[in-house]
Amino acid sequence: MAFDIEMIKKAYGTMAERVDKARELVGRPLTLSEKILYAHLWEGNPTQAFTRGKDYVDFAPDRVACQDATAQMALLQFMHAGKPKVAVPTTVHCDHLIQAKVDAATDLARAKTQSNEVFDFLSSVSDKYGIGFWGPGAGIIHQVVLENYAFPGGMMIGTDSHTVNAGGLGMLAIGVGGADAVDVMSGMAWELKFPKLIGIKLTGKLSGWTAPKDVILKVAGILTVKGGTGAIVEYFGEGATSMSCTGKGTICNMGAEIGATTSTFGYDDSMRRYLKSTNRADVAEAADKVASYLTGDDEVYANPEQYFDQVIEINLSELEPHLNGPFTPDLATPISKMKEEAAKNNWPLQIQVGLIGSCTNSSYEDISRAASLAKQVSEKNLKTKAQFTITPGSEVVRYTIERDGFIDTFNKIGATVFANACGPCIGMWDREGAEKEERNTIVHSFNRNFSKRADGNPNTLAFVGSPELVTALAIAGDLGFNPLTDKLINEDGEEVMLDEPTGNELPPKGFDAEDPGFQAPSEDGSGVQVVVSPTSERLQLLAPFEPWDGKNITGAKLLIKAFGKCTTDHISMAGPWLRFRGHLDNISNNMLIGAINAFNQKANSVKNQLTGKYDAVPAVQREYKTAGIPSIVVGDHNYGEGSSREHAAMEPRHLGVKAVLVKSFARIHETNLKKQGLLGLTFANEADYDLIQEDDTINFTDLTEFAVGKPLTLEFVHADGTKDTILANHTYNEGQIGWFKAGSALNLIAAAGNA
Repeated sequence: MAFDIEMIKKAYGTMAERVDKARELVGRPLTLSEKILYAHLWEGNPTQAFTRGKDYVDFAPDRVACQDATAQMALLQFMHAGKPKVAVPTTVHCDHLIQAKVDAATDLARAKTQSNEVFDFLSSVSDKYGIGFWGPGAGIIHQVVLENYAFPGGMMIGTDSHTVNAGGLGMLAIGVGGADAVDVMSGMAWELKFPKLIGIKLTGKLSGWTAPKDVILKVAGILTVKGGTGAIVEYFGEGATSMSCTGKGTICNMGAEIGATTSTFGYDDSMRRYLKSTNRADVAEAADKVASYLTGDDEVYANPEQYFDQVIEINLSELEPHLNGPFTPDLATPISKMKEEAAKNNWPLQIQVGLIGSCTNSSYEDISRAASLAKQVSEKNLKTKAQFTITPGSEVVRYTIERDGFIDTFNKIGATVFANACGPCIGMWDREGAEKEERNTIVHSFNRNFSKRADGNPNTLAFVGSPELVTALAIAGDLGFNPLTDKLINEDGEEVMLDEPTGNELPPKGFDAEDPGFQAPSEDGSGVQVVVSPTSERLQLLAPFEPWDGKNITGAKLLIKAFGKCTTDHISMAGPWLRFRGHLDNISNNMLIGAINAFNQKANSVKNQLTGKYDAVPAVQREYKTAGIPSIVVGDHNYGEGSSREHAAMEPRHLGVKAVLVKSFARIHETNLKKQGLLGLTFANEADYDLIQEDDTINFTDLTEFAVGKPLTLEFVHADGTKDTILANHTYNEGQIGWFKAGSALNLIAAAGNA
């Protein structure tokens, strides 16, 4: 039986009435996305139609999921909120703190020793507040959610940008910061601007070397890393229904890389099959009773241009395998063009490592198709030219692929199987020789490939592809190899071609595991003690941020003018810094150390206006804080792209930054800034970015009149006494202005709880 089956049945019990009412109010057929949104309004039955991209709406998500790196701060905030138990089903998943280095057993044992304090904290907090806990080794949050909690037509939020993976099971699953999760865990509404809608019609059918991953790689090339911002991407058509449920999950997962709020597919036979194979026939049975409400109306899919803000059509029968990268997930290259593009750009052709797995591509189907290629290495007397690693998505998948012989197949070609965790995908990879920073090429089936993302080496060129393409390229060891047309020379000097990959959508013998790794919480957690040592380097209880003093911010210094791409990895790096995710002061020592200073084109080197010397960003900011001097950060387009990590907002807030002024924001990061009481502003005129100088002092002239829809005016006073007046837009509504005035959204929650 499924977890929380009564909650799921209750959600389905109100769906028809709410969707029918919404259809009446809107006055037209509805997309799947609209059905789920209107079915999850905080107010219950809809009373008005909302305007896409304009109206802020309160929602009531069905559940919350947190991974261990973000859960620490989320649960520390939840403890501060003063609630006895979470208000909606919530889970914590230990997947980020396990570094890949040797092999699964060795790496997991080391992580349990090194991060024991954090795991114990998360376990005890979960036990106390009624939260389901998945321990280290249980698997990656998104794969575990897909296997256990996702359900068609549901809405969930998660403290990780790839929460969207659950769209593969027909959910609206949305990545958020920890403060948003705390709202919902505390029994409050969750606010979101009503999204725009992008429809992607899939015709034809995947075959041969082309995989679901190639769909999203193609879409990323079309929409770019910010083309989906503020929108839900809804897939439909014969190509969608012909695809596996986990394949759909892969597509939705990497939708985070186009900035989409989330992505989803309508309920179909593939989801029904997956639910039954993961012991959730009860969910499938309940979904079948409201099946017409779990997909878009027929009229919508027949005439999508009338109902979506943008429509893209992709013929899967003609789609070619793609490799995206390096350094950005939207640089899309068909495999037939890669040799040419590599030569043109001087990309190293020799592949050093091929890596498959992660939350994006670690299903049974993915692994079985990759194994069909690995099997050919011995059959065709080949030798794998690159290192090759596999990261299973969950203990259920790992146990099942071991039982079915796939791990043995990988072992025979010299592959390494890492722990069921995020590992190299998030930078938790102790790669031998990475510190030499040699220019090299790797290929992987992960979702992100920003500079330094996987191994910390800025000169590693990472290319994203499907597991089967990555496996073929690892066997060949050549970035320019096209398995559709090219031959390999085997150990006997003979020319051979790799056969097309084959595999099973689901395990013929079913999924299995001796111990999936789940810990249920106590029925009554009131007696559970949660201890945080005051001398801990890993965990730190939170103190509330100071409220706004009601005055204009004046005399602020420019901390950094960030140049170009500035993702959450640049603002708050992962990798070795993950160990401090529960200690706000310690992790603040990584604040903006990856951002490029526009004035000297260097990372982690900014001018201290108090001394005139250059120093690390956190060091300079700490001096400003000690001196009681406010500061602001200036950035470029799509600032805060990437992960949902709220540390990228909490660190500047903790160290005394007052505002972030940029050309444009990534959605989650803008919300995180607002939640933590910072001012997230955008240039009314983007060209004003060029007016800002290194020694500027900034004065807000009308912050005392902060109001909805009213731009703010900032004076940038230059070192020579001249000044430029810059107009800054914002998207704050009344409630969000309340967060700013109170010092943070959490301060308001705590105040309400103590009232």
